Amino acid sequence: MRQNTTVWITGASSGIGEALAKAYARQGADLILSARRRKELERVKRLCGLTDDRCLVLPLDVAEHGSLPAAVEAAVAWQGHVDVLVNNAGISQRSRAVETSLPVEKRLFDINYFGTVELTRLLLPHFLHRHSGHIVVISSVVGKLGTPIRTSYAASKHALHGYFDSLRAELDGTGISVSIVCPGYIRTQVSVNAVGPDGSRYGKMDVNQEKGMDADVFARKAVKALNKRKPEIWIGGVEVVGIWLSKFAPWLLRRILAKRQGG
Repeated sequence: MRQNTTVWITGASSGIGEALAKAYARQGADLILSARRRKELERVKRLCGLTDDRCLVLPLDVAEHGSLPAAVEAAVAWQGHVDVLVNNAGISQRSRAVETSLPVEKRLFDINYFGTVELTRLLLPHFLHRHSGHIVVISSVVGKLGTPIRTSYAASKHALHGYFDSLRAELDGTGISVSIVCPGYIRTQVSVNAVGPDGSRYGKMDVNQEKGMDADVFARKAVKALNKRKPEIWIGGVEVVGIWLSKFAPWLLRRILAKRQGG
C-alpha cells in the first residue's frame, strides 16, 4: 500500500469492519471510520493507535440516504482525497420468508443495498476526477447462493453482485477498481444483531458463526487480496465450497441447503 492512502470503512464499529480498520492501520493507511455509534468508533480508533491527523471518526447511518452527500463531502475534505471505500455496513436476517414483513425486507435493502450503492455513486465522481480509486464491497457467501432463513438478506447481497459487477465493467480503463469480498462464517455478532421476522433483534449466536474464522484472521487475508485488487475474493472455511458446488454440482448444493434450516 502506498503512503498517504486514505481508506473509508463503513460499519467500522464492530466485527469485520473493526478488524479491517486494524488491518489497514497496520499497513499505514489513514482511516475514516463510519457507523452509527460514535463511542464505538472512538474505541476502534484507539485500538488502531491512530491520532486525529490519521483517523477521522465520521458517524453515519447508511440507511439515512439523505445524509450521505454531506458525509462524502466531509470525507473528501479531511485529507483532500479518498483512495479506498470499503462498503461494509450491513445487517443480516434470521426469519422464514412467510413470516418476514415487508418493512423488514425494505430495511434490509435500505442498509445492505441502497445505502451501499448510493454512497458509492456519490463518491464516484471524486474517483473519476482523480482517475484512481478502489471500491470494495463486503458481500457474503450468501451473495453467491441462497440459504434458509436468510431470504431477503441473500437477495440484498445478490443484488450487490449484479450492481458492482456491472459497475466494474463500466469503469474498465478508468483506473478505478471494484472488489467484492465474500466472507463465509466469521466469528462476529452478525447473527446476534440480525433482524427477526418483525424486525426485532434476533439475539442468538449461530453455532456455525461461533465456530467461524477469527475476524482478525479474515481481515488480514482480505486486505492482502484487496491490495492486489482482485475482483472477487472468497474467504472462509468449508462453507466456501458451496460456491464451487453452485457452479459444478448445483443439484448437490440444493440437497445440502434443503437440510439446513438455521445456523
